Amino acid sequence: MVMSKLWASCDQAVADIPAGATIMFGGFAGVGVPSELIEALHRLGVRGLTAIMNDCSGGWRSGQTDVSRLVEAGQVRKVIASYPVPGSPSRQSAFEELHKRGLIELELAPQGSLVERIRAGGAGIAAFYTPTGAGTLLAQGKETRLFAGREHVLEQALTADFALVRAYRADRLGNLVYRLAARNFNPAIATAGRVTIAEVDEIVEPGVLGPEAVVTPGIYVDRVVAR
Repeated sequence: MVMSKLWASCDQAVADIPAGATIMFGGFAGVGVPSELIEALHRLGVRGLTAIMNDCSGGWRSGQTDVSRLVEAGQVRKVIASYPVPGSPSRQSAFEELHKRGLIELELAPQGSLVERIRAGGAGIAAFYTPTGAGTLLAQGKETRLFAGREHVLEQALTADFALVRAYRADRLGNLVYRLAARNFNPAIATAGRVTIAEVDEIVEPGVLGPEAVVTPGIYVDRVVAR
């Protein structure tokens, strides 16, 4: 008998996330963000989190919750991201203010390197060499090596205690289908969490999702909750 992975609510699905946890968040510039799970984390109030994601754009003020919600609440101690702040020079984000005051740590990663570090973590690959960032500040303190006469930087893989993703459809076994651009970082992140929690728009019975449509197999997913 196969047990269902469905959970009754986002609050229940994140209830065991402890203070100090490392969490990956799916999404790109507000698209495919597990916003209801983030709201549940905000209500839970856990602090000292390390957040790994592409960006925290600050969109929650206009109705789209993202990781900036947790940053502004002081729940995040470290961010690993491609760009952690909005692309507007006219206003300073909460992240910028906290970072300048030394209250939040930043590890900046080129976007391609970031998603490859996540993919490598999910695949059990410890590290890889890439030419991206070689000869720049991003390579300081990292091992470098020449391949075919070109300098490469050793990047460490990324994993997390929890991975929070957003999908369009799921069955109760955890098989996930994404919609359009919401696919972005979500499939890679789903493989790299010790516990992966999927927030979905629609839940269907096993067998409804065509095998060719499933992007993230249920073996990677531990909990599914409807929005």
